[in-house]
Amino acid sequence: MADIADANEALAEMAAHIADVLGDRLETRVIAQGELTITVGASDIISVLRFLRDDPGLAFVCLIDICGVDWPARAQRFDVVYHLLSPRQNARIRVKVAVDDVTPVPSATEVYPAADWFEREAYDFYGILFSDHPDLRRILTDYGFQGHPLRKDFPLTGFVEVRYDDERRRVVYEPVKLLQEFRNFDFLSPWEGPEYALPGDEKAH
Repeated sequence: MADIADANEALAEMAAHIADVLGDRLETRVIAQGELTITVGASDIISVLRFLRDDPGLAFVCLIDICGVDWPARAQRFDVVYHLLSPRQNARIRVKVAVDDVTPVPSATEVYPAADWFEREAYDFYGILFSDHPDLRRILTDYGFQGHPLRKDFPLTGFVEVRYDDERRRVVYEPVKLLQEFRNFDFLSPWEGPEYALPGDEKAH
């Protein structure tokens, strides 16, 4: 328990230092699950990332990930989430930026070159735009793919998938097949939630 308390105290000191330096650029800060999460505006993200990297008391020199989160009911429906690691401080920080589907976020590649493919993935799956990116194009979906598959309003049917067919020795396009046996998910525990019979229950009798 003492180690957890010490870690939270160190994060609180770090959060206070960040708040002192960023001032109005810092919108929110939260410490949860042993990690610090801050929210900043899209126009400030590059200066904030550079500060987090270059400040000797922080030294968040490792970009672990950039991902998107879709909140379709919000006007700014996307969160762009940056996960950074400081080996010197043995600490992590999460930086969030809220943005809509037409306003680009400045690319972080000038601060963290590793942001290149992460931003391409966020563009591919969510349609999040990044300005001044050196090569913003799809990275995982097929050429000519329509839509962004991790958006919550993306339809589950009506699209084609591409794969290499060994028998035909060529790339083939086929309707998307969702192989789940059941398409109605109640997200309850399979041991205590559903009232319907689950496959395999017959073996218990």
